[in-house]
Amino acid sequence: MNIDGVSKEFNVTKDTLRYWERIGLLPEIKRNESGYRDFTERDMNWVYYIQVLRNAGMSIESLVEFVKLYREGGATMDARKKLLIDQRDDLQEQVEKIQKTIKYLQFKIDHFEDHTMNYEKEKLAVDEDTLKD
Repeated sequence: MNIDGVSKEFNVTKDTLRYWERIGLLPEIKRNESGYRDFTERDMNWVYYIQVLRNAGMSIESLVEFVKLYREGGATMDARKKLLIDQRDDLQEQVEKIQKTIKYLQFKIDHFEDHTMNYEKEKLAVDEDTLKD
């Protein structure tokens, strides 16, 4: 598949795909007889994998390290696994913070009228005192 097709399939810009290839996140993409990139299924699997890890918040630097370790072979399995575990733990922490925020917002929504009514009553009392002066 050409770069335009890959770009559309994965909703990632062509510039991003070129960048990922240039910094070594993607393997060197073979070129067709016209010199255009010709992505194989394996190449597209790498695009998907990188996209998933980026969506998980993994930095470009960590991704470069992960791919470098992958290319070094089986002896680096523990280090690669640790990178994934660390990213999962960071993501889990973010999820917990978001869930806490959602619960707080839901509380505020559920009690919105109570808070608004108290504020309005306080405001009316202040306004009435101001009018007496």
